[in-house]
Amino acid sequence: MSDFLTDLESGYSDSGVINGAAIPAGLVRPPYRWAWQKYLDACANHWMPQEINMAADIALWNDPAGLTADERQLVKRNLGFFSTADSLAANNIVLGTYRHISSPECRRYLLRQAFEEALHTHAYQYIVESLSLDEGEIFNMYQEVPSIHDKAVFLLPFIETLTDPKFRTGTPEADQRLLRSLIVFACIMEGLFFYVGFVQILALGRRNKMVGAAEQYQYILRDESMHLNFGVDLINQIKLENPELWTVDFAHEIRDLMARAVELEYRYAIDTMPRGVLGLNAQMFHEYLRFIANRRCQQIGLLHIYDNVSNPFPWMSEIIDLKKEKNFFETRVTEYQTGGSLTWE
Repeated sequence: MSDFLTDLESGYSDSGVINGAAIPAGLVRPPYRWAWQKYLDACANHWMPQEINMAADIALWNDPAGLTADERQLVKRNLGFFSTADSLAANNIVLGTYRHISSPECRRYLLRQAFEEALHTHAYQYIVESLSLDEGEIFNMYQEVPSIHDKAVFLLPFIETLTDPKFRTGTPEADQRLLRSLIVFACIMEGLFFYVGFVQILALGRRNKMVGAAEQYQYILRDESMHLNFGVDLINQIKLENPELWTVDFAHEIRDLMARAVELEYRYAIDTMPRGVLGLNAQMFHEYLRFIANRRCQQIGLLHIYDNVSNPFPWMSEIIDLKKEKNFFETRVTEYQTGGSLTWE
């Protein structure tokens, strides 16, 4: 118990995002207001999957002529990937990231984020059950579909770094390992690996198909955009406080990881739409992923990787615009917002 209390005390008087150390009374660090505000924004935009009516989706799915075979495969592989990915994300936060981030405001947001990852897994389960899909088929896709499996294999070493109970920060090498894993988690897993799936399901919704699932994916994307935004701010705060970690070699390594991730996600796009569907095709996603990768690099201070790329899905711009995260949807979610707020003054 004494060790636990010591950790708590150092967390509440820390001198940085990581490796917080107790500082003299009267010299308490001002709070990270950006982290606290993101926590408040996330709490203000609460939602639950079962609020969303799935009746139209069920009728469409049960109609033999309702969806093409390619559209059905797209939906199932989306659910197969996302249900596993959000479970990995929750484990990464609860068993890993939280232990190594000492800022109390950041920890508040991480706890909220962990809840939202559970909520997202709940949403995928709700869709699977509503459509009476084979759970064994959906939840084993990470083992049976090569492109889903390969993305998990790419991510696991970085997640295992943080969840290893023996891993400790406090040295330049260990702090770089932490920073590398945080970048992969935020900018690649949540900031790149999710975007093919989001476009696909939202494209269905734009054609008035699977509208209940599309609405849930809208809420999930809103949450994930906030997760990404928090992760970027956390990464940049660590860079600011520990500039010695951001070496030339480290920056090159991150760009290489980003480029590898683009090709892995492109393979997933090919796997989920081998013949094209909904007016989309895999080559469009190759362009889109390179556009997204450049954006992620820019957000954490890296040079862009790809020249002459643009966004082939301009209708997604509003959805991924992080400046609109708080009141993004004008539906029932805004009804949860409360008038009270806690200020630091």
